[in-house]
Parts: sequence; structure tokens; C-alpha cells
Amino acid sequence: MLIAAFKLLKGLALLAVGIAVHLLANKNLVAEAQHWVDLFRVDPHNRYLHLLLEKLTHVDARKLHALSLGTFVYSALFLTEGVGLFLRKRWAEFLTVISTAGLIPLELYELFHKPTITRAILLLVNLAVVAYLIFEIRRLSRTKPAAS
Repeated sequence: MLIAAFKLLKGLALLAVGIAVHLLANKNLVAEAQHWVDLFRVDPHNRYLHLLLEKLTHVDARKLHALSLGTFVYSALFLTEGVGLFLRKRWAEFLTVISTAGLIPLELYELFHKPTITRAILLLVNLAVVAYLIFEIRRLSRTKPAAS
């Protein structure tokens, strides 16, 4: 149930991000960022703010639409996994193992080239999820035949 809740939470968060990115796609990002800077009274001389504004000048509507689409796809995947796991569907266990294990090589590559403690922890969590789900699938398949 904890994995199901985590998948649902990630799915809902990505859905919110996808909607926000989609809404920003046809707006002037620098002007929007400046509006939020003024609203939250961020120091206008902040070097990180200037770095962000510089990067935003290179983002166009096409890139934002692509990001939005990718975010919606991952949101749908996580929501499907979460609902399936919550309903204790066997297919959801397999889907979660495949989708989570499929990202492990990418996570290893990222950890190898840009090692951080956060990347290491995320890799360990994903390995633990995959190991647990494989253990559960094997344990349940020994005790009863697959119903769904």
C-alpha cells in the first residue's frame, strides 16, 4: 500500500506539473518569472535569479509542449500503477516492476557521471521497490494461481 500511495502521489504531482507547463507554453516565461519574483519579493540582484532568467530565454513553446506531453505520459503511468497496486491487481505489480527496473540503468549512468547522495538514495529506493515486488509476486504465485 505504501508503494501504491507513493505512485499515486507522484502521478498527481506530475499531473499538476504537466498542467502548469501546458498553461505556460504560450506565455512569455521571462515576464511570468519576473511577476513571481515581484510577488515573492525576491532580491532582483540575486545571481541565481539571473541564471534562471537567462535559461528561460532559451525555452520556447515547442519545448514546453514536449515537456508537458512527457509529464502527462509519466503521470498516467504512475496513476495507473498506483490505482492497480491499491486495488491489488497482479498486472499492476508486473507493470511497476518493469517500469521501475527499466529506469535503473539510466539511474546508474547518472550516478556514475554525476554522483550525488540524492541520486544514490533514489537508486537504492528503486532497487528496494523492485526487489520487494519481485519477492511478493513470487510469494503470491506459490500460494495461489493468478486471478487477474
